Amino acid sequence: MSSLSRELVFLILQFLDEEKFKETVHKLEQESGFFFNMKHFEDQVQAGEWEEVERYLCGFTKVEDNRYSMKIFFEIRKQKYLEALDRHDRAKAVEILVKDLKVFASFNEELFKEITQLLTLENFRQNEQLSKYGDTKSARNIMLLELKKLIEANPLFRDKLAFPQFKASRLRTLINQSLNWQHQLCKNPRPNPDIKTLFTDHSCAPTNGARAPPPANSPLGPIPKAGGFPPMGNHSPFQPVVSPSASTIAGWMSSANPSLPHPVVAAGPPGLVQPPNTAMGMSPAAFLKHPRAPTSAPGMDYQTADSEHLMKRMRAGQSDEVSFSGVAHPSNMYSPDDLPKTMVRTLNQGSNVMSMDFHPQQQTILLVGTNVGDIAVWEVGSRERIAHKTFKVWDATSGQRQYIFEGHEAPVYSVCPHYKEAIQFIFSTAIDGKIKAWLYDCMGSRVDYDAPGLWCTTMAYSADGTRLFSCGTSKEGDSYLVEWNETEGSIKRTYLGFRKRSLGVVQFDTTKNRFLAAGDEFQIKFWDMDNTNILTTSDADGGLPASPRLRFNKEGSLLAVTTSDNGIKILANSDGQRLIRMLESRTFEGSRGPSQSINTKPQIVNALGAVGNVSGSLSATHERLDRIPPTISSLASMENNRADVKPRVSDDVEKVKSWKLADIVDPAQLKALRLPDPFTTGKVVRLLYTNSGLAVLALASNAVHKLWKWQRTERNPHGKSTASVVPQLWQPNNGTLMTNDTSDTNPVEEATACIALSKNDSYVMSASGGKVSLFNMMTFKVMTTFMPPPPAATFLAFHPQDNNIIAIGMEDSTIQIYNVRIDEVKTKLKGHQKKITGLAFSQSMNVLVSSGADAQLCVWSIDGWEKRKSRLIQAPPGRANPLVGDTKVQFHNDQAHILVSHESQLSIYDSKLECLRSWSPRDSLPAPVSSAIYSCDGLLIYAGFCDGAVGVFDADSLRLRCRIASSAYMSSSVASGGPGGSIYPMVVAAHPTEANQVALGMSDGAVHVIEPSDSEPKWGAAPQENGTLPSIPSNPAMSSQASEPPPRLESRSIGTDDEED
Repeated sequence: MSSLSRELVFLILQFLDEEKFKETVHKLEQESGFFFNMKHFEDQVQAGEWEEVERYLCGFTKVEDNRYSMKIFFEIRKQKYLEALDRHDRAKAVEILVKDLKVFASFNEELFKEITQLLTLENFRQNEQLSKYGDTKSARNIMLLELKKLIEANPLFRDKLAFPQFKASRLRTLINQSLNWQHQLCKNPRPNPDIKTLFTDHSCAPTNGARAPPPANSPLGPIPKAGGFPPMGNHSPFQPVVSPSASTIAGWMSSANPSLPHPVVAAGPPGLVQPPNTAMGMSPAAFLKHPRAPTSAPGMDYQTADSEHLMKRMRAGQSDEVSFSGVAHPSNMYSPDDLPKTMVRTLNQGSNVMSMDFHPQQQTILLVGTNVGDIAVWEVGSRERIAHKTFKVWDATSGQRQYIFEGHEAPVYSVCPHYKEAIQFIFSTAIDGKIKAWLYDCMGSRVDYDAPGLWCTTMAYSADGTRLFSCGTSKEGDSYLVEWNETEGSIKRTYLGFRKRSLGVVQFDTTKNRFLAAGDEFQIKFWDMDNTNILTTSDADGGLPASPRLRFNKEGSLLAVTTSDNGIKILANSDGQRLIRMLESRTFEGSRGPSQSINTKPQIVNALGAVGNVSGSLSATHERLDRIPPTISSLASMENNRADVKPRVSDDVEKVKSWKLADIVDPAQLKALRLPDPFTTGKVVRLLYTNSGLAVLALASNAVHKLWKWQRTERNPHGKSTASVVPQLWQPNNGTLMTNDTSDTNPVEEATACIALSKNDSYVMSASGGKVSLFNMMTFKVMTTFMPPPPAATFLAFHPQDNNIIAIGMEDSTIQIYNVRIDEVKTKLKGHQKKITGLAFSQSMNVLVSSGADAQLCVWSIDGWEKRKSRLIQAPPGRANPLVGDTKVQFHNDQAHILVSHESQLSIYDSKLECLRSWSPRDSLPAPVSSAIYSCDGLLIYAGFCDGAVGVFDADSLRLRCRIASSAYMSSSVASGGPGGSIYPMVVAAHPTEANQVALGMSDGAVHVIEPSDSEPKWGAAPQENGTLPSIPSNPAMSSQASEPPPRLESRSIGTDDEED
């Protein structure tokens, strides 16, 4: 099927969904196999509709397709079997066993026998591995988590789990455009054409006495006269077009006759589409003669040609779209349960809040303005006030005032900037109730109308920009919430439910293109946009003022509402609560230092065998089913939380995987960039990306920080970090350097440096043997210092739940738990023998893991800070115990497995400090390890080596995927290093969102950013079964670079460790 035909299927799916043909939607999803509806699948599983579940799955995969598919079907049939046993329906259980589960006997006969033996038990929970099986509902939910991960990992579902992004009612829009085109081709176009069918092309029949249109130069015939298609009636198959209509904007932008009388509020203002000869008191021709481009707007880009064309179309009365007006807006899939009504946060602003707004992309960043002129920026997830000061806002480019819009006769109360079809304009309201609209041409107001209530009014569009609302209160206390008909300039509907005399000016907001919310009567009132009656209310657990101010975030998952004690409450729906919990579960909520895990997707172990990390590279693939034998441990897979799993790979699996290991030695085989630095001095001892991924921050051995930022350019429109564009070495205008405090007794070149960056990239905490300094990332100024040596700080990590608590590793081998707010050390942890070189929090396990130069690992409980366990890392073969030297730790995204790096090895440990896998330098990578870090997706490990090489390892198995020689990113003369020895990466930093981009901090002070080449977008090749060779040459010497599990660990296909911590 062609790509256009495929897209047509998606358009049909959208249309069917909007028309509520639910069964047909899912049938088409299944038969086309283009989109797997995870929500529908979840609903069917939770309802126990097993036949429908398998029928729907079969549209995308079969049992025998691959091991992921096999595990999916096994989990479903096993659950169905256990539920039959739980109901004591032996006959049904036998039927399921024979018809559904017997297919798996050919892959593991022992497993099938074990399952069969459950029939002999009075209660299958007597089986030790099923003793934790709960009720049916909880078992289904646990299984669903497993199934979702398997589906996401299954290559057959690739690109089928996300519905393409396009505007609502797209099929209707295309049909409307087609009808307009057909109308343009009519020989006798009527002003009000009559559309009766879509089965044949439209053509206007000539009327009696109608004259033929005058000849035109257009090859397609004459341009039709003014007129749009009328409503098709209640039985029309089409709802109105959701996409913005240019003529709609033209209606608002053409000014009405100021002399027209304004009727009472209930009737609303007269139509805003004014006859051409009355606009602004001049003809359209005269109106268009005025210059439309702003004369002094170097920092703003307004599309003059588009706005000119728009006004010409308005003058000609021509519309690009057919507007089937008079029919209700298409409904969407949201329910009242989607409204944020659960209170999850309380913020103390301290002064009266006058306005609020959420960041358009960072869903938990809230901007707050107060009555004393202060502006605060809050991170509502962490309750952190990021900024709090008096602001003056200027044009960012020129620093000059851009426009003055004059025309209101009373103080302006609110403004509402908006754009449609690239035409930018502003609505404004004044306290005399006047509504005006302005283009950026300094030519005066285009609209002059009265708002309901004739006093304080605010205006807002729906999220998709297609519906306009206003809310205001009169001097008498009467409040009005209305929707406007933009085309006619009249009030379309007035919403009911306000008290007769509001105690303040009512404020409102919109969300999800479906709901309205307003603060009135000490509560929040919600309306469905298509229903004038109140939908529901919420008092946010009390404490609200009479007319609270409120604001939704962009996704509608959070709602900020002001309180009577100068605070703000954050309400959330289920999505918002998950968002808040996700922020809370990050390893370092306030900061991500070099040892931080970037995200939190868990690793899983499945019922039929170890899939490894199912969020892994899906290019690695379809293994034969008979090579992954299931075991009886599958019976317990759904009962375990899978949080502490020892990944094991069977010998059979190892044998069938043909790894093609790339050896990159030439600059042409990758993209590499040395960041510009005219004053390279010392060594790069710490390096990290900012959390936004737009900059790189380095700390040199001379205690100086350097920050590189990528600028927005034509080649890099989003300003993302990349090896293809040179960034700017950034510094404040005053030339200030961000330099750490140093100690006279501890030479800076010998000191152990440490650094941690705040989550919002606004400040950095750092030390280089002296005091710990807190810097402002914008000004490079020192905000505060603390912890003067001795002992000196050697590692920093923020507490995952309290941004004011910092774990500080010290030179004297202790770990100090320090409260920044009260400047107090809460406790000291003692257990290491040498300085602390690594710290990592796991909130899911509620522990802190530390490592030191004594090559020891310690696990500490966050609750009471007692030591749970400690262990020395084991020396690899040929090296004597005990080891010494800097040891680093980092949690995997699953928050359960730990990457331990030492010059002698890379190792994966579990939460019990059991070593699961280990790799030591040898063969093509013989030099000591200098640094190692997980990629942001947790699928790769990047390691630097003291000979300048970089190794890229598979995170699950520690198999070497790719070796990058120093000659690939440095010239041979630089790489040799002269008399001082070779230049090598002292620290490796992983990009926070681009899994295949890495930055290297070098021993000569340079910083390099490297990425795979365009021809090979990923490092090395994943395990292959078909023997496909990568284009990058393979190095035979690397064929033995597999990791080895410790000898005492059994290597098998699957298995979970059920020991308790």
